Amino acid sequence: MISSTKGAFITENNRFKLQSLLLTATAFILGFSEFNIIGVLNDIAHQFHVSVSSVGYLVTIFALVYAISTPIFTTLIEQHRLLPVLLSLMGIFTLGNLITVCAPTYAVLTLSRIMIALVSGVAISITMTFAIKLAPKDRRAWLIAWVYSGFSIAAVLGMPIGTWVSEHWGWRMSFLVITLLSVVLLIMLASFLPRQLRQSQEQKVSLGSQLIIFKDWRILLGVLVVIFNFTGIYVVYTYLRPIFVSGMGIATTLITPLFMAYGFMTLGSNQFSGRLAAHSGLTKMPRVYGVLAIALACLPLGLQLTWVGLLIVFIMGFSMYLINSPIQLHFLGITEKDYPQSMVLAASLHSIFCNVGIATGSAIGGLLVAHGGLNSIGPGGAIFILVTLGLVVSLNHLNQHWDQHPHTTLSADDHVRGETSHQ
Repeated sequence: MISSTKGAFITENNRFKLQSLLLTATAFILGFSEFNIIGVLNDIAHQFHVSVSSVGYLVTIFALVYAISTPIFTTLIEQHRLLPVLLSLMGIFTLGNLITVCAPTYAVLTLSRIMIALVSGVAISITMTFAIKLAPKDRRAWLIAWVYSGFSIAAVLGMPIGTWVSEHWGWRMSFLVITLLSVVLLIMLASFLPRQLRQSQEQKVSLGSQLIIFKDWRILLGVLVVIFNFTGIYVVYTYLRPIFVSGMGIATTLITPLFMAYGFMTLGSNQFSGRLAAHSGLTKMPRVYGVLAIALACLPLGLQLTWVGLLIVFIMGFSMYLINSPIQLHFLGITEKDYPQSMVLAASLHSIFCNVGIATGSAIGGLLVAHGGLNSIGPGGAIFILVTLGLVVSLNHLNQHWDQHPHTTLSADDHVRGETSHQ
């Protein structure tokens, strides 16, 4: 009997590990497709005879579509089973990447990126919801960190591989690799994720009852932290390749290893993010933003001294995703307790407003490069990081106040709701 029980435990444990791997792989393939553009900017610009800054706006367009479409589609999921929805989205994602491979014009390429962006946000939101539903509470921070690490692994392996493939066989082949991996992942997801899982047990989830989370100031401040964090970083990150090649004068043969090294820094960022979430939450983030703001402000010096520039870039890489797990658990903890009907929407908040920040940052970065050159983007990013520092200090103060005096941080109509739910 003991042996049988133990065997059953091992089977369930192995299934959880496999499911965790598949959720991480989903984030990886979504990140691979999103980030690959950054590694092949110059190649696309050359083929379609457009400027590098114009191709950079593909990042902006992708992020805007992602940010606008995700909340709309997540509120439509309601009581649909999550797995069929995820499989449908990943099917569209795969088709979109195939169209990218075959795009005959820059306009078709742009449309294919829009198609991919339309489904990517909802796909990662459902992936996060699976993570919350499948993981025991004591392993949630661990699994969320690993799902986010899928994006970092895309930077560590995906983007350098995509850049390398592009250099040897053309940028289209890099997206063909993404397409083929997506087909394999689609089959694995269909085989091993639970089929009956839904976002909540309620029979009907209205749009209004889901959107009520935006009346909570803890949610709103968290959203602003995410936006300004990624705005500040993407002012610089979008133009990382020109920074290496044109700014620091690094040989193009070293770009792939540098992207890989940067990716390892972001992987460490996501893993350490999980530790922050488990032990100190958001309380250590002001120090992170202080260091990052100083580093970005010094980037013009880094363009003159290569070793200083590389140090600054790697500081940015390690700081890039430290906010991920703490802010995600912040959103989900509030929602699970007070707004359970909004779990999929809450799971998407980080990715939605991360992409608002990416769109804003890449657009501002493009303007700065066009009018002030590469020297202007570091200080420009630092300004947004300083705003993020102020916001996260305010959020920590609000969370502390809420813990000591519940029911006082919501809007007036939610005050009544809060008193009822906490009795």
